[in-house]
Amino acid sequence: MIKLLKRYKIFLLILGATLILMLINRPLGIKALSVTVYSFKEMILIIPPIFVLLGLLDIWIPRETMMKYMGDNSGIKGIILAFIIGSAAAGPLYGAFPVAAVFMKKGVKFSNVLIFIGAWSTTKVPMFLFEASSLGLTFALTRLFINIPGILIIAWILSSMTKKETIETIYSNASKF
Repeated sequence: MIKLLKRYKIFLLILGATLILMLINRPLGIKALSVTVYSFKEMILIIPPIFVLLGLLDIWIPRETMMKYMGDNSGIKGIILAFIIGSAAAGPLYGAFPVAAVFMKKGVKFSNVLIFIGAWSTTKVPMFLFEASSLGLTFALTRLFINIPGILIIAWILSSMTKKETIETIYSNASKF
C-alpha cells in the first residue's frame, strides 16, 4: 500500500490541491477539474493509437534498417528522414516521446532523435497548413525556414554537450520501454 502511495504521490497531491481549491473557490475548482477531465479524455483518445503504431513499428521495421537510414552513419538522409517523420506526425508533443524511445531502441542516432522531437513540435504539416491559411503563406514559410536551422542547431548543441555516459543511460532506459 505504501509503495502504491509513493508511486502516485504527485497525482494524489494534485488531487488534494484541487479538492482544497474547490472548497475555497468552488467555480475555479470546478473549472480546474473540467480542464483536467478534458485533458485526460484527450490523452485517452490519442495514446492508444500511438502505442498500436509503435508496436507495429517495433515489429515491422528491423533494427538494422533503422540504423542504416537513421543510425550513426546515416548522414544527411537520417536528418531528412527525422524531419519528414516528425513533420508528418499528428497529435500533441507527448506522443513523440514513446516514438523517440522506440527509435532509440532501434539504434537511431541521438541527434536524429532530437531532430525528430523538434520537428514533431514545430514543423508539423497540419500546423503549417493552418498557419498558411490563417496567417498567410509568407508568415508560415518564414517561421518554417527559421525553425529548421534552429532545430538542427539545438540538436547539434545538445548532442555535443551531453556526455556519452548520459546518452548511453538514456538509450538503456529506452530499451526497457
